[in-house]
Amino acid sequence: MAQFEVKTSEVDGRAVVALAGECDLACREELTSALLAAVDLAPVVVVDLAALRFIDSSGIHALVAGHHAAQRQGRRLEVVNAAGVVAHVLDMTGVGDLLAPPTETDMAA
Repeated sequence: MAQFEVKTSEVDGRAVVALAGECDLACREELTSALLAAVDLAPVVVVDLAALRFIDSSGIHALVAGHHAAQRQGRRLEVVNAAGVVAHVLDMTGVGDLLAPPTETDMAA
């Protein structure tokens, strides 16, 4: 059985949701619940994927659901530190661009 872990903390007024292990259908509800709770906690939710080794369409669905919940509340959800297969899946699905942190150019506009 694949291992998955999600930890939420607050750093500098942001909710940081750190994911570790493998994210698939078995953990989709856990991830969705954590992201929705984080959206209620802070105006910016940073999802740290540094320790995530795998993500499938179920995990992508949870990230997009969190993004939509954040948008409905005038908040933002962004992903950081994706690498390897996780970065590849985010790029292939377009979710990497959708949830990328704003650049200095974006903030100046």
